[in-house]
Amino acid sequence: MAVQLLAARDGFQWPAGDPGNTTDTIIGGVHFNVTTLNHWNYTLYEGNMTLSNWSRCYLIDQPYTPPLLLTNGTFVNSTWCYLATQPSGPRAHIGVGFAIAFALSLVFVLINLTRHGKLYLPAEKRFYPIGRRWQWYWAIFICTAALIGLFTGIDVDRYRVVELPLVLNVFFWFLMNMGSIALVWEAVRHWGSWMERQFIDPNPFVLQQTDRRGMFEFWLPLFFYLWWWLDFFIVIPRNWGAVELQRSPEQTITKGEPAATDIRFKIAPFFLLISWLTILVSLWHSVRHYEARNRGLLNRIIGFIRYVPYRFILMIPLSLAVIAYQALAAWKFDYSPLKKDTNLIAMYVGGYVPALLLIVILCVSGFLRPNEDKELIRQRRVRGSQVDQDLGISKKPAWWRRARGEISTGDAVRDQLYRNVREVGGARRVQHVAEQRAANVEDTTAANNTFEMSSIRRTPSVASSTAPPPYSSANRTEQRNAQTIQLAASLLFPNGSNPPTPLSPPAQERNRDAEPQVRSTGNYTRTSSMRSSVSLTAPPQQVRSMLDV
Repeated sequence: MAVQLLAARDGFQWPAGDPGNTTDTIIGGVHFNVTTLNHWNYTLYEGNMTLSNWSRCYLIDQPYTPPLLLTNGTFVNSTWCYLATQPSGPRAHIGVGFAIAFALSLVFVLINLTRHGKLYLPAEKRFYPIGRRWQWYWAIFICTAALIGLFTGIDVDRYRVVELPLVLNVFFWFLMNMGSIALVWEAVRHWGSWMERQFIDPNPFVLQQTDRRGMFEFWLPLFFYLWWWLDFFIVIPRNWGAVELQRSPEQTITKGEPAATDIRFKIAPFFLLISWLTILVSLWHSVRHYEARNRGLLNRIIGFIRYVPYRFILMIPLSLAVIAYQALAAWKFDYSPLKKDTNLIAMYVGGYVPALLLIVILCVSGFLRPNEDKELIRQRRVRGSQVDQDLGISKKPAWWRRARGEISTGDAVRDQLYRNVREVGGARRVQHVAEQRAANVEDTTAANNTFEMSSIRRTPSVASSTAPPPYSSANRTEQRNAQTIQLAASLLFPNGSNPPTPLSPPAQERNRDAEPQVRSTGNYTRTSSMRSSVSLTAPPQQVRSMLDV
């Protein structure tokens, strides 16, 4: 490089200065000392009007011309070459348009991720929920990489000397291409998984995971990502600074073009091509195992095209176009995005349009397809209806229960008894009679419990000093349930006798010598003894021995 620099400097001539002064030169209307410029190895590049000594670079045209050069090689009030000083060009304008399109697509991708990633059924170990979301994750990755690359590409035209923006632009473009291939792969792979899930849903044991088919589906993704990662490591980790060496036509030919078309860039498309062929194998495998088989080569080809979703018929050729343009850029530097002044039509049509169309097709198909869990629930409902039809079971409409009076009363016991009565009697009158009798019994019970109040004289006793028991709605509900059960039993078994009411413990188990409790009610005193046969006004009989009985 030093030899080339010396050879270039040997043939270099500074612009003429004042007549008769060989040490003076005029650059941008400002006089500079040629001796100082030569001493510090400065070279004037008239192609982009920069002054550089391979360690420092300054803009030398108006209005960036420095007014003074010091003897130590320092320019006063100078402008650094690696700044965005130029107006944006067509590369930036077209890039902003594509960036807006990718940003809008990102919004619809997030909507579809929420739509298809939501679970309505319990997660299964055989079909992880993340499997259906990977295609949307790769779509987000593509949009993000495209946005970063396109927005950094705005400064490619604004830099007079090629610098970091060009590297960032092509760096994220390569990542976007890899994401496009991964997007198509995950879409095809998940479609096969979705077909398998529908296939085994009626009978989970119809397909095993350890058979030849299952092992093939286990190893195929590993094979795909093997070549995908090889493409990543052969393209991404490199010295990207060599691509920046396009600061003069001579440097572009000798440095920039060889760096942008080296052997690693030429091998990378073949790795992506192997990954693309793996996508076709996965699609063929899913159609072969989860769709109806056809006989004959022509019928199989027709059936394959008919079974494949329409979105894959568009997405697979678009992914091949991504690989084709990357290969073209590796062999033809004039059409490569790595060139500063490249063919913009080829760059955007071949480099960004296929990726954008992949996102659009995926989003449109996502809005047209239902959530997989909801679709599986619908299929299960259809299969259940078919089974009921085969068994002669007809599901009653919603108005059937209301027409038959099968409306819940809020009481589970009463509702169950009413159903039993209807099954035995088969008429609404039974329910009406039961309700009427229950109401009459409740009224009778309430009437029997009432009595005319008289003057009550409180007498000191243990019972009077005790607070009455608190009211509980549970006791009321239990009493009502017991009455309902008794009424229903009388309707179901009219000739049967009522079950005996539980009595107090046997007399022999109680202490006969115990004194009965006495309650005072105004003018008379009443005992709670059940052994007395005398009226309430007479004193109670006292049994003294077994001879009196």
